[in-house]
Amino acid sequence: MEILDYLQVSADAYVWMKALHIISVIAWMAGLLYLPRIFVYHTECDVGSQQSETFQIMERRLFRVIMNPAMLATFVFGGVLLANQDSSIWQEIWIYVKLFCVVGLVVSHEMMGAWRRAFAENRNRRPASFYRIMNEVPTFLMIVVVIFVVVKPF
Repeated sequence: MEILDYLQVSADAYVWMKALHIISVIAWMAGLLYLPRIFVYHTECDVGSQQSETFQIMERRLFRVIMNPAMLATFVFGGVLLANQDSSIWQEIWIYVKLFCVVGLVVSHEMMGAWRRAFAENRNRRPASFYRIMNEVPTFLMIVVVIFVVVKPF
C-alpha cells in the first residue's frame, strides 16, 4: 500500500481538511504580511533601546509561535488535500503556478527568519525601505495563488 493511500479521507474529513488548510494559510499569511512591517519600525530604533528589545520579542514570538506552526499546518492540511486529488490535476498548469508561488512564500518565510535573527543579534544593516519593498512579495504571491486556485485561468 502506498503512502498516498493512507492519506485518503472521506468527503466529510476532506471539507474539514480544506477548512483547516484555509485557516492555516490565513495565519501564515498574517505573519508574512506583518513581520516585515515590524522590521520597518525596528530599523527606526536605536540598537539596545527598550523599544528595540520589545520589537525583538514581538518578532521572535510572531515567527516561532504563529508563523512556523501555521506554515507547518498549511503543508500538512494542503498535503492531505493534494493527496486526495485526481491524478489529472498534474496536467493542469494552475497547480504548478500555485506550487511555484508556495515555494516563493517558503523562501520569503526563511528570509524573514534570517532577518529576524539579524535583528536579534543587533546586526541588521538594511534600511526600512528594503523591508517596505519585501513586504509586498508575499502579497503578490498570495494574489497569484488565489487567482490560480479559484479562477484556474490555465
